[in-house]
Amino acid sequence: MKDKVRRGGGRSQAKTDVMSVTCGIEAPVIKQGEDTFPVKIQGAGVESFEHQVRGFWLVQDAVMALLSRTEVCPRSNLSLSLAGATLDPLAPLQSVKGLKAGAIIRLVEEPYSSRSARLHLARVVDLLRASGPQDALREGRAPSILETLTQTQTPGSETGLTMGKNLKRSSSNTKTESTHNDGSPPEYLLPGSSERPLMALLPHSSQPEAPSYLKDLYLSCWNPPPGHRKLQGDFMYITVVTQEGRRYDITSCPKGFFLNRSTEDVFDPRPAQSPPLCHCLTDLLSHISPAFKQAFTTLKNRPQQSSVEATPTAYHTLSWLGPPCASRIHKNTFSRLGVDEQATTQAPDWNEELQAARDLPERTLEERLHKDRALLQINSAFVKAVMQGAEAIIDGFVEPVNRNPDDPAFLWGGLYMSQGAAGAVFGGERGRRAAQRMELTCVQAYSDLEEPQGVHTLPTAIVDYRGVRLSAQGLAPGLDSSDQEEESTPASRGLLYGINAGPQESPQRRKLLGYLASAAKSMLLQKNVVVAPSSHKVPLFTSVDAQGLVGADGRLYILDVFRSFPADANFCPEVETESPPVTGEDESNQSCKDDGDKKECEVGGWPEDYLSNYGLPRSFPHGLCRLRPELMRAFIQHKHCQFTECVSETLEENGGFEECATAGDSRATDAVRAACKEVGSVSNIIFEMRFNPNVFSPGVSFPPAERESVNLQERLLKEAAAFMVTHQIPDFVQFCLHSNEAPMDGTTLKQTLHQRGINLRYLGYVVKAIAQSEHRERLRHTMRVAIGEVFVRSTRRVFNSFLQGVDVASVSTAVSHFLGCLLVPHFTPPSVGEEAKKKSRRRGGRGSGASESTPWSTLTGAELWNLVCQDAAETYNISDSLGSGLSHLVEHYGLQKLSLLREFCLKTGVQLKLKDYFLDNQNKSPISPDDILNIFPVVKHIHMPMVDATKACKAAQTSIQKGLLDQALECLKEASYLFSRVCDNLHPEACYCYSMMAKVSYLQGKTAEARSIQLKAVVISERVLGFDHPNTIQQYALLGVYMFSGGETSLAQKCLLRARLLMLTVHGEDHPYIATLDSCLGLVLTEDHNGRFLRNALRLNTSFFGPTHLHTALSQHLLAQWMCSKGDYRSAMTHEKEALTAFTSLFGEENAQTKSSKDFLSVITKQAVKVERTLRQAGAECSEQTVECINPTSDTIAEQMVLATGIRRITQSDKFQEYKQKHLERKAAARRELGIDHMTKHIASETVNGGEENSDRETGCGKEAEDAGNCVMENTNTGQEQKVEEMSVESAAAESTNSDVKGAAEQRQPEEQTGVDRESSASKVKTVNGATRDELESESGDKNGEINGEVEITTSPQVPKSPMTWADIVVSKAIVADGPDGKSAVVNGGGGGVTVNGTAEE
Repeated sequence: MKDKVRRGGGRSQAKTDVMSVTCGIEAPVIKQGEDTFPVKIQGAGVESFEHQVRGFWLVQDAVMALLSRTEVCPRSNLSLSLAGATLDPLAPLQSVKGLKAGAIIRLVEEPYSSRSARLHLARVVDLLRASGPQDALREGRAPSILETLTQTQTPGSETGLTMGKNLKRSSSNTKTESTHNDGSPPEYLLPGSSERPLMALLPHSSQPEAPSYLKDLYLSCWNPPPGHRKLQGDFMYITVVTQEGRRYDITSCPKGFFLNRSTEDVFDPRPAQSPPLCHCLTDLLSHISPAFKQAFTTLKNRPQQSSVEATPTAYHTLSWLGPPCASRIHKNTFSRLGVDEQATTQAPDWNEELQAARDLPERTLEERLHKDRALLQINSAFVKAVMQGAEAIIDGFVEPVNRNPDDPAFLWGGLYMSQGAAGAVFGGERGRRAAQRMELTCVQAYSDLEEPQGVHTLPTAIVDYRGVRLSAQGLAPGLDSSDQEEESTPASRGLLYGINAGPQESPQRRKLLGYLASAAKSMLLQKNVVVAPSSHKVPLFTSVDAQGLVGADGRLYILDVFRSFPADANFCPEVETESPPVTGEDESNQSCKDDGDKKECEVGGWPEDYLSNYGLPRSFPHGLCRLRPELMRAFIQHKHCQFTECVSETLEENGGFEECATAGDSRATDAVRAACKEVGSVSNIIFEMRFNPNVFSPGVSFPPAERESVNLQERLLKEAAAFMVTHQIPDFVQFCLHSNEAPMDGTTLKQTLHQRGINLRYLGYVVKAIAQSEHRERLRHTMRVAIGEVFVRSTRRVFNSFLQGVDVASVSTAVSHFLGCLLVPHFTPPSVGEEAKKKSRRRGGRGSGASESTPWSTLTGAELWNLVCQDAAETYNISDSLGSGLSHLVEHYGLQKLSLLREFCLKTGVQLKLKDYFLDNQNKSPISPDDILNIFPVVKHIHMPMVDATKACKAAQTSIQKGLLDQALECLKEASYLFSRVCDNLHPEACYCYSMMAKVSYLQGKTAEARSIQLKAVVISERVLGFDHPNTIQQYALLGVYMFSGGETSLAQKCLLRARLLMLTVHGEDHPYIATLDSCLGLVLTEDHNGRFLRNALRLNTSFFGPTHLHTALSQHLLAQWMCSKGDYRSAMTHEKEALTAFTSLFGEENAQTKSSKDFLSVITKQAVKVERTLRQAGAECSEQTVECINPTSDTIAEQMVLATGIRRITQSDKFQEYKQKHLERKAAARRELGIDHMTKHIASETVNGGEENSDRETGCGKEAEDAGNCVMENTNTGQEQKVEEMSVESAAAESTNSDVKGAAEQRQPEEQTGVDRESSASKVKTVNGATRDELESESGDKNGEINGEVEITTSPQVPKSPMTWADIVVSKAIVADGPDGKSAVVNGGGGGVTVNGTAEE
């Protein structure tokens, strides 16, 4: 027998073979290139077909790709042969002699082993199960709704739109389709509606339920085979009951499967007369059952899902809503096979697998991609095992391995899982949870380091399940103490590094210290010296808890890193009353008496009146408050600005920079030294900022020699803590004030705060900052989200304590009781006796054990609210903001009970039945025990980096910021390919990459391509982030824009209405992004409802941004345009006047946008006068008079949607252009002084910052990054350049900033650009010395913006045939007016004077 073993070991082979690869799933993504070529596949009983392979693939990779093909599935245990020679599974295809394009490769059926036969059976079972549309919800996974949403039935077709390459436009969705196909939007989606139906969130899938292929399939009662049959090759016996009602017994042997003569009563393993032996089980079943053959043929020919829809996600994405029917619709006919529960013979060594993957070579791109994919797959399997282990442990199926009831430890599936000791030093239960969370965070920080490859961390995750938090780690290898002396203490044996390691010297220790020093430099940590319990000094690069050791595998490990980040001085109140424990008190006190030190001791690093203004520092429920690395970097940048200003001021006082730099004296050096001392640099000659993680740590002592360094570190940590309150929180408030994509729920609020280094324990101070702001009314949406997050997080902590006292049989009843106390103001729970009777009736009258009152059943709403308020006051320092009950939050802050319920379920893992809940009930709980479908584990885990794909994305962002759309698109395509190689595109960063690629494609005029790409982005967001995640909402809105631009109005309406429905569920109607959606809906809808949407958008924009904001001006113009289409010119004039006022306030009287708005107002005024004159002339004899209306074209509407959604943005700042102008002027002056003739034929282009170079040339973007500064010079005629000079940056038109260059360009023969097609040609970019004039700006590195697909773009229209301004884009797209006389009127359709009689004055 020959059993192929894949690279990665037997466990990986089993995992790969048993992987759920259904029939027809797309093969691995193939990027067409020089290394891709077709081959012809034959043999193994399949019809010959052509298959694309890549040269770098291993033979086994090609086999796995073939096994996913419809023609081959579900066959397994195959090998490949070329010219009669079997190919080595581990050989690269490019090394196979004779393998070229068009070569014939044969599939060879290999003999089965006992294990591979069971794996083949499992593969067949997975295929026949054919999971139904509700199975994802039943398993708690987030489903994809896009296919159901876009499904349109057409005559003669069974299915409508599908994803991927098979997605075709149906006949009802062409450019000529009517926008009335689906009628008006439902009432609950209209502005002002308070109805929030949950049933609409998850519409019924159009996919049919899986048919029945067999009546039964199970392992025969004659298993296991007797000894004499084992010797003849029998592996197992299978019993099949076909749809025709016949029973067959099948034998599995090395050559395949055959029928035996056994019956239910007689064992006869001899082969039956017919049919013949088959290598694939489905071939045999097709021989014996015509019904199975017909159903199986239908299964293989069904429309297939794309890879992003069918491929399992790496990590579990929780769905808080389950199917309406909790039970399965069809019985599981294969449950008695046992292939699902087949246990591995040996528990996996997760640590060894992870470290082996980390040690893989990464010299080439292919090696790095292989390493990244291996790390992702191993971590994904590890996280899945953690979820299964948590359920088994909490449900009571695993016994602890120790006898400590306070800290039980468990071993399960190669995992070590424990709750951790609740030490009083860190704050009891809260401290224990914080230590587990910080350990995971710091392990992530060490895992992300690129330099110290020699430091290893254990695979780590934390899981919350039914109120209990468990920490899971891979089993650490045994300590290698061979180089330790026999008489060494047990505490130091095996330890190379740590406070208890003791003095020792070895090559391994020196190597570890080198790695830790490099890691400390990357993590901004300072080397420090502490006093050990044995009174000797210990130098450390980490916190005092960290331990470095060498394992039995020879690798160096770092453990217990949960205090690696510096302490948060805002929550260390003892620092104001106690001096740090430093030995040698006399020296310390004497040194503090010096003048400089005395002043520093008094000030202490806090700003003036800091305690009285903010109430900080203060105590916290646990003692593990640490600063985030994002805050450390922001603080260092802030300090560097102070350092630069201080040096500049000192030099100016001493005669100026030039004099000090050329004098040769010490003035410049003294200025740098003084600035270093002023800002607190750890070095006195250069600016260098590092932090000591052991300062403000209880129980840590420092030697007297470290007194000065400790004082400096205390000052820095206090300044950093104050910087968070005085700078970062106000910066966050300003972001929310000016952004229409401010946080929508708790998840996005957490992301936005963490990007600025703000911990969630500062939520109370965020609430106070908003309450004290003069714009608090405009920040009410952020206040709503912050208060809701405080409430939900405090409620979750109370719920965790509540659940731990509940027995398993009462969990659903207890959760229902808790939610009733939480949501219902006057909740009266049923009596214990009544509940016991109900349970007894459900159980058939058996037992009455629930007659006694349980602690959880006595909880009341008032008690629960008091507990929540108490936790909020202790954690967030919020005492009166929550009020007296949930009704106060609803009335005062506008919170929705449905939104709070969603947040609670997502944070606790509770899954509810999909139904419409009446949450306004005053007495009865709206959620019954039967509505609690499940509680799923919530896992926090390490995120594995995808280095090359991320670098390609960043290179694309750099090109976008320079306006190089072509290069950006190439980099984005490269990044998407790399993502597909590593994670099959199922990753949040891949979603962002596709969303940005769709935007760039759309701006280049490739509408169909943008639509296709955005479809994939929506599905990825739904499956990876969640069907109702805020990013999914934004992706739906962008898809609606692209679909409308492609003429699919009906689908665009569905996408925008879907986005509004999700937005109403997640947050409510009072949010700036609702104004964005309503603006688009007002443009897309054709019924009378569009006026309601536009008015609501104007109301929201005015409320959130004020009357003179760009969003408000756009809403005013859109409403004026709609009123023109209705013939109400008086109201249109009013709104356009408001828009003109806003433009005048923003840009001034002479700005092109202001002039264009003034022109459009003039057109409206003339039309109003004309209509008024016509009505007056008609007189009273005409009772009905038709009013001439002005209707915008679809191109105009598409451009306005692009502006409303932010695909193309408008900037009010010319600072970047001004900087480049000054740079070019200085450069030209320098060239004139040097006498260099700058009238050259080719003008060399340089980037302003000296050019940026991609560090990795393997990604395919290196050339683009290197050539980013190359001049892309475009010749235009003189008249066009003169018009270009009048354009603003907001229109993103090309403008020459160098007069010499412009003069040279004017001397050349102009080249006319004609016949440019709007759909295909891209916007040209003109740069002079790197000064790009089409600019696409992304939101200042904001990761929330990245995940949301947000990219700020200021570029010219898709095909700028004439000079245009932003206002031209809004109003100048040939607005056609159909008058009563049948003539067409063009408004702002010409380049010069505008008339309404159908002619345009040249």
